Amino acid sequence: MRYFKTAEFNCQETGNNLMNPIVLDRLDELRERCGFPYMITSGYRDPTHSIEAAKPKPGTHAQGIAADIRVVDSVQRHILLTNALLLGFSGVGVDKSFIHVDIRDTQPVIWVY
Repeated sequence: MRYFKTAEFNCQETGNNLMNPIVLDRLDELRERCGFPYMITSGYRDPTHSIEAAKPKPGTHAQGIAADIRVVDSVQRHILLTNALLLGFSGVGVDKSFIHVDIRDTQPVIWVY
């Protein structure tokens, strides 16, 4: 990876990291296309992570196919969202302070928090 260290995607509670290499490559390409640095606030989450364990079924973070990216303003949000869709991220969640991206293999979806 050009822009990230693998450890940036470690589970914040267990330290485990089973991130899918395809996601890591796309995130690197996303960073290149966006033209500004950004921070990964959540990558892999072990199924025992408190957020995942509270769900009926572990989500895309626990599958190693998702990441949350910090955004600082609406310009970054627009650039990230546009490029994430162009790169084929099929799950996108938009929040004021972050954007969730994933490569789920179901119907593509966009949601707001």
